[in-house]
Amino acid sequence: MEPARKSDTAATSMGSADLSDASTDAAAVISQDGAVVGWTRGAEALLGYSAPEMVGASAGRLLAEPEAPARVGGIAERCRAGNGWSGMIRVRHRDGRTLDVLLRVSAAFRMDGRECFLLSAREERGRWTMAQSVLDGFLARSPVGMAVLDRDLRYVWVNGTLEQLGGVPQEERLGRRLSELLPGLQGEALEKVMGKVLATGVPVTDYEYHGWSWADPHRRHAYSASFFPLVDTDDTVTGICYMVLDVTERWAARRILSMVNEAGTSIGTTLDVLRTAEELADFAVPRFADFVVVDLLEPVLGSETHEALLDDAGSAPARPALRRAAVRSVREGCPEAVYRVGDRVGFLGPPYDARTLIKGDSLFIPVLDADQDPWAASEPRRPDRIREFGIHSLISVPMRARNTALGLATFARTTNPAPFGSDDVLLARELVARAAVCLDNARRYTREHTAALTLQRSLLPPALTGGTALDVASSYLPADSAGGVGGDWFDVIPLSGARVGLVIGDVVGHGISAAASMGRLRTAVQTLADMELPPDELLAHLDDLVLRLGGEESFSGADARGTAAFTGATCLYAVYDPVTRRCTMARAGHPPPVVVPPDGPAYFPQIPAGPPLGLGGMAFEATEIELAEHSLFGLFTNGLIQACGDVERGMARLAEALARPEPDLEKLCGTAVRDLIPGPQPDDIALLLTRTHALGADHAVSWDIPDDPAAVGEIRTLAARQVTEWGLGELAMTTELLVSELVTNAIRYAAPPIRVRLLRDSRLTCEVADASSTAPRLRHARSTDEGGRGLFLVAQMSLRWGARYTGEGKIIWAEQKIPAEQRISAEYRIPDERETP
Repeated sequence: MEPARKSDTAATSMGSADLSDASTDAAAVISQDGAVVGWTRGAEALLGYSAPEMVGASAGRLLAEPEAPARVGGIAERCRAGNGWSGMIRVRHRDGRTLDVLLRVSAAFRMDGRECFLLSAREERGRWTMAQSVLDGFLARSPVGMAVLDRDLRYVWVNGTLEQLGGVPQEERLGRRLSELLPGLQGEALEKVMGKVLATGVPVTDYEYHGWSWADPHRRHAYSASFFPLVDTDDTVTGICYMVLDVTERWAARRILSMVNEAGTSIGTTLDVLRTAEELADFAVPRFADFVVVDLLEPVLGSETHEALLDDAGSAPARPALRRAAVRSVREGCPEAVYRVGDRVGFLGPPYDARTLIKGDSLFIPVLDADQDPWAASEPRRPDRIREFGIHSLISVPMRARNTALGLATFARTTNPAPFGSDDVLLARELVARAAVCLDNARRYTREHTAALTLQRSLLPPALTGGTALDVASSYLPADSAGGVGGDWFDVIPLSGARVGLVIGDVVGHGISAAASMGRLRTAVQTLADMELPPDELLAHLDDLVLRLGGEESFSGADARGTAAFTGATCLYAVYDPVTRRCTMARAGHPPPVVVPPDGPAYFPQIPAGPPLGLGGMAFEATEIELAEHSLFGLFTNGLIQACGDVERGMARLAEALARPEPDLEKLCGTAVRDLIPGPQPDDIALLLTRTHALGADHAVSWDIPDDPAAVGEIRTLAARQVTEWGLGELAMTTELLVSELVTNAIRYAAPPIRVRLLRDSRLTCEVADASSTAPRLRHARSTDEGGRGLFLVAQMSLRWGARYTGEGKIIWAEQKIPAEQRISAEYRIPDERETP
């Protein structure tokens, strides 16, 4: 026997008079002699007796049948045998009425030394019966379409709801098949499903299908049907019943969601404005429309701001400048189009002017009339095309994103006979909204990419020259639009003593911030190079600068303003001396240079890599190599060797490309880049090629000077004689004065050994070396001072002057400009257009 269900509390003391229970069923505990041991509130609610009245009293007073005592005895014997019992029994309420209750008796159990039984009872309720008229009314008025078909799938009964859904009267359905009445509703497929239900006896529920019906022939509907067999008393299948619900709204919402999600993967795959417009048109044809055109405002195509849509008064012009960006049709060649891609297109007539774009209201014409709609006056060719190709329904949706008007997308149906509906307008707006965001992203990116590229090109050197020391050629390719402009840069810096500084670097990141950081580093390198710092010291100072810049931007919240913080860069700096043919270089995480000797294979010098700029706390190490005259010396960024996916293979390919016997350095540079990078690449590409020259003994002469003031006169004479032998007699007097002042200062303030060197290349350079590291200081002597005017005179008479430090001390130098007619042939050249990166 089951315990009472829905019990909230249990009896706390079966032997006490205050036994309570919150069960909805009546429950009691009866001893073997018929006395009530426990009485619950459910029992009190059912029979009207309270617990104090019943506990200890005989339960026989509750029985209402004469034969009840004998029956109770049989029930007790069954329960003593360990079996429960349940059944109907009639009892008497306290008010005298009788009740039929469903009684459950448990197997006997012992409690307080007595044999007891647990009883639970519930009043038996009468069952509700349905009259035939009520049943008929329920079936006829049900909001669900219902039908009964015989084994031949012919209608034998149809309710009114199904008649309204299909638009076919009941009398016309009876005796006929579904496929004969509604061919637009996939009748044959539905009959196959019903035939399967008849054969297997297994119901089919929520079978969804689509089509047209006579009730609404101009709109496609969706229906959900359930089929189940009708079985006779002898289990014989006599027919089939099906129930139908119109789920068009649910289907339309699911279709919109599905298409919008699918559009998210098909539209906006690139950051190109025209390609995004084409993707919108490609996606919509033919799954949504038969003919689609996308017209964009000219400022959008030109990467300008949307303010170009407004006139001088700040209001929108009546005829905005639109240009066709994409057109697609189910017909080959898009013959419906009046304008082609790239053409300037006319806007629709009033009231559909620029305010339509600004407000964003859609134009919906479910049934198109070529003679009455607004374009007949503005474009006479359009009505003819509408009639010729049967354009019968149209939706035009302005493209707007982030409060910016971008253009207009128009969807039309021709071969599809169904006109657009309100659900289609919603779907068109969703598709256009998604495409508009992608278009605006592409427009903004294109504008930023163009600005970054312009900034980067403006910061790169407009022309490169290596003087008499080097022939120079360069090639620079910006990254494709998907990767964004990077921070690659290179430079050739003239130094004293006919030397040349070569630098190449790559800033981490892309975009305007990377280009701006590149410009700052290029300027810093030029400044540090002008201080005549050796390569390893220059990189150390540059590393400190990158650390400081990164810390300043982080502290000032550059990231919060949308500008990426300066995170680091790689760099290689080399100094080539044409007199000694020695090249000193150091690198900070940058690829090593490539060297192609005139009579040997290409190789990459073993230079300590060094840490990238911006890490701090690590030293840089310089390496010096000797370059044979006419050697090829190339610097490059990692984008050039990473294009093939393997750095070592890329370096091997670069060495192979530069080893070709090509005398034209510009042609060799361009050919190498094209061979290694045949198409667009995600990173910037920079290649700086140089061919070395050497200054022979006829262009340089030097003398050791004793630490004696009397030697000044002799060295002046030697210097003047040498300048005259070089054919520079008009510079002899100035050279005498420069040598005299510099040597006198070295003897007076520096330490021996002292050495003088004259160099003749594109300029005449006088150098005085000594063993002191004391920095020269330019002073402005007073009229009463006896000295202090030497370096002032040097600065006045020379083109430029300065000092550089060596391992043995320092060198003070001064340059003079050689007249144009006396320059050697290998002087500084006027750069041509090919030298512009």
